[in-house]
Amino acid sequence: MGAMGVAQVQAALDQLQLGTDIIEFDSSTATAQQAADNVGCQLGQIVKSLGFMINKTRPVLVLTSGDQSIDERKLAALFGVGRKRARMMNAEQCLALLGYAPGGVPPIAHRGGGFSVYLDDSLKRYETVYAAGGGANAIFPVRLSVLQEVTRGTFADLARA
Repeated sequence: MGAMGVAQVQAALDQLQLGTDIIEFDSSTATAQQAADNVGCQLGQIVKSLGFMINKTRPVLVLTSGDQSIDERKLAALFGVGRKRARMMNAEQCLALLGYAPGGVPPIAHRGGGFSVYLDDSLKRYETVYAAGGGANAIFPVRLSVLQEVTRGTFADLARA
């Protein structure tokens, strides 16, 4: 199964009628710092889309600020499991379940469905954030309230203290 890309994310943005376009850069936006440098925004305004597996069988997508790391203990606690039962997806799992390679995972337009989405409370510092657009050089701006609505995500305190 090949990776999905920018076209699928833009189609989803259009279908959701968000009125936003993906911006493609000549340089990489695969890391939060690279994305912030390209956009000219604060590091925290970059949305990192991180896939996790709970108990090796339940995929979860966590959206967090670019200047934060996820505390796997907090994530595991949401599901009532031990810390070692919440693990970041590997590249193969990202491709198979989400449809994208790490560094380009968007918050929408995934291959699979039916998984929970959580937005870390750290994102609440910003009205507008920038999320990956399905490629290692593609991002799009979106209001945080709209991102929460279209992902049907739940806010939670998941950042490492």
